[in-house]
Amino acid sequence: MRSAAAFAAETVGGLAASRGGRLVLALPGSDPAEVGGRVSAELSAAANGPVTTGSAGPTRGPETFRDAFTEAVRCVQTLRALGRNGDAATSDDLGFSGLLLSQDRDVPGFVTAALGPLLEYDAKRGTLLVETLRAYFAAGGNLSRAKDDLHIHVNTVAQRLERIGHLIGADWQLPDRALELQLALHLHGLLDQGVDLLGDRDHT
Repeated sequence: MRSAAAFAAETVGGLAASRGGRLVLALPGSDPAEVGGRVSAELSAAANGPVTTGSAGPTRGPETFRDAFTEAVRCVQTLRALGRNGDAATSDDLGFSGLLLSQDRDVPGFVTAALGPLLEYDAKRGTLLVETLRAYFAAGGNLSRAKDDLHIHVNTVAQRLERIGHLIGADWQLPDRALELQLALHLHGLLDQGVDLLGDRDHT
């Protein structure tokens, strides 16, 4: 495996090393998902079995290598925790888990990725799909409680939820997707309140 990693790095002018019992490759490229996926396939073929790969970057000089390495390791750990051994991923590929792992958390981007179609639909049509989804989750999926909170008929709640499914996919109620949506709704609420979710990071 180490020789295959060294070969994969040398052929593109990169570097390969071992750190903490893990193979680490520093490779040229602007798309960590593409580079990681390609290398994962090469190493899996060399190992005659699946290789779990986490990627991060691009880096901006040696001083950023440590953060990229830390993020890539967290991606590997998360993939294994999710039972996705043999997969290749960046923090962007890991949804809400990746948001929490990333060194450069793009909170607005995550919210838009999760809720964008609903936000756009509400903005164009003056509807309340995002508010309805928030109320539905707050009510634990109980339509009667949700309609009381929204002060509308239960049939209207059901119709809005059906529209939500058309816009963001019928799998929105599955556990992982529902958790991602609830996190996005929470962050959206904080952004609406003007809460600074970037902390001390450079906002420019």
